[in-house]
Amino acid sequence: MLLRIVRLPLLPERVADFLVLFRQSEARIRQQPGCHHLELWQDADQPHTYCTYSHWDDAAALNAYRRSALFGEVWPATKRLLAAPAQAFSVVRAAEQG
Repeated sequence: MLLRIVRLPLLPERVADFLVLFRQSEARIRQQPGCHHLELWQDADQPHTYCTYSHWDDAAALNAYRRSALFGEVWPATKRLLAAPAQAFSVVRAAEQG
């Protein structure tokens, strides 16, 4: 299982736009092949910074989503709302190693 965290530092005045975009897209993202979970988190200290947290079968499933038409809609729209570049991390649980 691949866990993906994407930190999104939003322009404060665009947070409402982002939340609308996320709510319109989240069910379709969850339906992507290989996606098992998707959550939206808000930074406790910087309320204009959000993170998406998702579970994917593997890197191939995540990359297939990143090549999808849906990602081609959602990501450019999200990037226009950012105050700084997003940071993305793919991790696995340590117990899954070895």
